[in-house]
Amino acid sequence: MAGFETYQEYQRLEDYDEDSPPGEEDLLIHVPEGRGDPWHHIENLDNFFTRIYHFHQRNGFACMVLSEFFELVQFLFVVTFTTFLFNCVEYDVLFANRVVNHTGQSLGPLDRNKVTLPDAILPSEQCTERIQGNSWIIFLLIMAAVFWVYRLVKVICNILSYWEIRQFYKKALKIQMDELCNFTWQEVQGRLIHLQREQPMCVQKRELSELDIYHRILRFKNYTVAMINKSLLPVRLRVPFFGDMIFLTQGLKYNFELILFWGPLSLFQNKWSLHPKYKRAANRQEVAKQLSRVILLTGLVNLLLCPFVLVWQVLYAFFSYAEVIKREPGSLGARRWSLYGRLYLRHLNELDHELQGRLGRGYKPAAKYMNVFVSPLLAVLAKNVAFFSGSVLAVLIALTVYDEDVLTVQHILTAITVLGVVITITRSFIPDEHMVWCPEQLLQCVLAHIHYMPDHWKGSANKSETRDEMAQLYQYKAVFILEELLSPIITPFILIFPLRSKSLEIIDFFRNFTVDVAGVGDICSFAQMDIRRHGNPQWMSEGQTEASVYQQAENGKTELSLMHFTIKNPRWEPPQESSVFISHLKEKVHQDAQTGPSPQLLLSEAPLCTSLLSNESATGPDNLLASVLAHPVLTASGLPGRNRRFIPPSSAASAAASVLASLSSSQQPHAGRSRSHTLLPSRQHHDSTMYCSDHTVGDSMSASDSRVLSQSHSALASEFASAEMSLHAIYMHEVHQQKTQHPSGPIQASVPMKDLSTNYGPQIQSAQTVTLVPPTSGRLGGWAEEEEEEQGDEEEINTNPVPDQTSRGSS
Repeated sequence: MAGFETYQEYQRLEDYDEDSPPGEEDLLIHVPEGRGDPWHHIENLDNFFTRIYHFHQRNGFACMVLSEFFELVQFLFVVTFTTFLFNCVEYDVLFANRVVNHTGQSLGPLDRNKVTLPDAILPSEQCTERIQGNSWIIFLLIMAAVFWVYRLVKVICNILSYWEIRQFYKKALKIQMDELCNFTWQEVQGRLIHLQREQPMCVQKRELSELDIYHRILRFKNYTVAMINKSLLPVRLRVPFFGDMIFLTQGLKYNFELILFWGPLSLFQNKWSLHPKYKRAANRQEVAKQLSRVILLTGLVNLLLCPFVLVWQVLYAFFSYAEVIKREPGSLGARRWSLYGRLYLRHLNELDHELQGRLGRGYKPAAKYMNVFVSPLLAVLAKNVAFFSGSVLAVLIALTVYDEDVLTVQHILTAITVLGVVITITRSFIPDEHMVWCPEQLLQCVLAHIHYMPDHWKGSANKSETRDEMAQLYQYKAVFILEELLSPIITPFILIFPLRSKSLEIIDFFRNFTVDVAGVGDICSFAQMDIRRHGNPQWMSEGQTEASVYQQAENGKTELSLMHFTIKNPRWEPPQESSVFISHLKEKVHQDAQTGPSPQLLLSEAPLCTSLLSNESATGPDNLLASVLAHPVLTASGLPGRNRRFIPPSSAASAAASVLASLSSSQQPHAGRSRSHTLLPSRQHHDSTMYCSDHTVGDSMSASDSRVLSQSHSALASEFASAEMSLHAIYMHEVHQQKTQHPSGPIQASVPMKDLSTNYGPQIQSAQTVTLVPPTSGRLGGWAEEEEEEQGDEEEINTNPVPDQTSRGSS
């Protein structure tokens, strides 16, 4: 019966043409006469909106074309240069092991000290002869040439696609290329929404919302984030002698997406629709076996290609990092957010630049937290190793300064280089003598920016177990490089064994958590941020959610994602259940604020709190956040305030609630939400705000923070919006901890996956609600390490470079 209900739910999807999403088959398209613009009823709005987003984030046509061009040149250089090094260099001559001079007659033993580079390079005829005599080299060169030609064709298609988007920006959005860097994504998105009313790109919906655009850009990424949240993907491995380890690389992630989303045998029949056979519960066993065969085939192909991919990974890593390691050996000891960490910490419906900006703000606090864990034994050893290595290095440098002929001694440069690397590495194990031991406050500061943290970390910030788990999210760059090098070897086995065993769970996940939204297509139901269907009673949604334990998102993913999206998109109107949750949160904030410290007191403590958290370059919003984080420490220590009176102890939750309530009460409520739109909607002052940050705190700021007021409105709004979301994260985590320590009400029973039958219909129409913050600012900074991931996404997106403007498709 459950299978019949599930089939009946999606039965409508099987009757329409594959190129048309549901509901579109009976629509007539009206194109105004005389309009030659080709942007009416775009066939694939997912690709179209994603190209628009990447065009904005990658700074326009010229930058994107240059990146594609140099990517081709880089591949050609690596292949050519490697072939040259293996076949055209006489290393015995280069290392002076043989007295041979290809440029003339040998005159005597002194010629060994006068070997030049041309002497070590073979003539072109001899070099060609060596290459032709090696069948393996010829085979690899043919494979490389085929791949390069394939990439060349894709680059040409991508350039045509970029030109199409460039014309769209200029003609439809009225944004010139020299002005593109002055527009934030929210402003571009606002123009897209406005353009939909005048020139419909989507014929199913007269108006697009911000959430519709996010759903199309992040359709597959939302699925991935949800599967990581539900611990469905096998990225946690148990390694002998090491215990549980997280292993997720670019190659493994690419294979996951190939199998599930866009491969020829994937679960999706097109970019916006899950194949109907995966939506029926009756044949779940059959399709699970089919998916298992697909995973096995993909794993065997990876095993077959393993040697070639491994060689490329080693060569690319050598050419990319060798010079950096020689110049800055300490760079291997630097940290970066791991790929798993970026998925674990990512909100639902969070764009790349929003995620990178948030993790970028948390980079320094996370580094300070990790640096407080120093082994005393390793510190003693490191000090002595650094002393002995430094002594030898000092002598070698002194001898080199006295007589430069010392450099001609065999391996003297190697010794100097190795000693320098050893000293740099050992210094990383020596703690800073001025470091203050406050792991709980540092971890709370990290939480303020990353927004997610396992419950058992609370009160355990000083334990090595917490530090090890944090290292899985915030890994050494050396570990990142090592994992990428090992990825071609380990990935096939993860696909063949752990992933295959989860085939049935994966099929059930996609059937149970896929919902058809009119005008958008099939999306992950978690991406709707529906408190009623996916809320967690332990995260302030008690009494508002009907979700079982299996349906609930873990770690407050639904609630925190909803708050983040509402703050980042203040003009978005949430559906009724979400509006009720936000109103309930506001009431709870005002209730807890009555027992909290005054905002004036928190602002007066800002300099001391900033010093406590070692944040020397803090701005106004950062100072406000530091005050909330450090206030419980100051009150617990018994330090008097500026009025010379002792302050009763208070929690971070009450301090955060006090600031949020102050931001809310300072703004006079308006009658309603304006529905007027212009081509620059995000530059206007929006009407109704829940927490108006820039006015309240800006007026209460100390004189030392006056430099913040000189920033542009969009940049200031972005900073306060980030600080506001950080306050919400702190407050919601504190309230969650209180609920888990003092649970109330019965615990809901888990529903087995095979018995779950959902009836998710189209998205509920939004009700009128409040907004949260001023419009957010422009793009936030990105990291060079993540460019490959974004470019990999674009390669699949740009397979069909120019959208078909006449056919009927997902609009």
